[in-house]
Amino acid sequence: MRVNIPKAHLIKRILPRSLLWRSLLMILLPLVAVQAVALQIFYGSHLDIVSRRFALAIAGEVAMTVELLNRYPGESDRAWVLANAWRDWEMAMRLEPRAQLGSGRHTSMIGPVDEDLAYALQARVGRPFTVDWASDPVSVLIRVQLTDAVLDVQAPRKRLYTDTIYLFVIWLVGSALLLFIIAALFMRNQVRAIRRLAVAAEAFGKGRDPGAIKPEGATEVRQAAAAFNHMQERIRRFLQQRTEMLAGVSHDLRTPLTRLRLALAMLPAREELREEVADMTADVAEMDRMIGGYLSFARGEGTEQARMVDLARLLGDVVAAARRTGAAVALEVPAALPVLLRPDAVRRAITNLVDNACRHARHVTLGATRAGSRNIEVTVDDDGPGIPPDRREGAFRSFASGAAGGTGLGLAIARDIVRAHGGDIVLEDSPLGGLRARVVLPR
Repeated sequence: MRVNIPKAHLIKRILPRSLLWRSLLMILLPLVAVQAVALQIFYGSHLDIVSRRFALAIAGEVAMTVELLNRYPGESDRAWVLANAWRDWEMAMRLEPRAQLGSGRHTSMIGPVDEDLAYALQARVGRPFTVDWASDPVSVLIRVQLTDAVLDVQAPRKRLYTDTIYLFVIWLVGSALLLFIIAALFMRNQVRAIRRLAVAAEAFGKGRDPGAIKPEGATEVRQAAAAFNHMQERIRRFLQQRTEMLAGVSHDLRTPLTRLRLALAMLPAREELREEVADMTADVAEMDRMIGGYLSFARGEGTEQARMVDLARLLGDVVAAARRTGAAVALEVPAALPVLLRPDAVRRAITNLVDNACRHARHVTLGATRAGSRNIEVTVDDDGPGIPPDRREGAFRSFASGAAGGTGLGLAIARDIVRAHGGDIVLEDSPLGGLRARVVLPR
């Protein structure tokens, strides 16, 4: 079955993807087109005229020699004619008495000179002839059939063509190559500034701190770099203000909670009040945990910087912490998984996923594998009731009721952290029968 590919898609496939090569292509194609037109004009007019004139001159001299040899058949006369041809035209000629002209014609010259010479000899000489371009690197061997002999002519090649064509081609190729190199160096500097801006934006989007980038390149690129630096500063200032505000709110709320916890602890140990006191103590602990979740969500990843971490060891620490609380968590990871990340933030994200699974299931499995050459996949599987497919995306919404232990922040914080690393979290069906949280992290 033949598939018709639209021309627009075909052009997109052929065109290079990088800005550098596209810019160079925009410069090179018009340049090559102009050079091709110039070469065609030179080749089709000037060179063609010069070649015809050279060929006519050689053919006229050969025709003159043939005419003189036929008019003066004496041996001394013919010797004088051949000597005169060498003296006046610098063409070596000799006669082969009683020889017959063989067949064969060799045309190996680049350009119109070989055809022009053949046409000129046919028009001027009017006798059978052959032209050999291949046997002698210095001369063109012309053989003409006379009545009683064959005339061998060694015509110098330098009289049949000019070196101008080679100089012109060298000039075209050299100038195009020089302009291409200059354009490549210039565009490389321009694209390098854009590439640095893209790398800095990518790093900042993953929560790393690339610092202010130096504006360089064209005016527009400098403006973009300056705007990016201002954006970084504003985002940092906003995050700092948000964290400080939430920290203050958390401190203010935890003060009365501490007094409530202390008051509950000092209540008389009456049997009829034991159940009410336990419920109120649990409510106070839940409120304290919620406040801690709010503060953790507001802080995000803080000022922690990314570094190379053994993800397998980090996951082992998460499993060990979960097992200390009595949870049944299995670990399936390779020996080592070096990844560039912020360990505390990723530990908090994976811990949220594991804690969420442990609250709803009896058995949990934490695993990690390499997904190609650029990603790492971390999976948290459980045998719990799971989440219906139409409600899985809603479980990631901040403060969604019923998600992540009632505050709606566990999954939201985890996805926020993972996406800040350039990855993502999706919820799927687990091989254990419950829910799978699949985390994709770039290496």
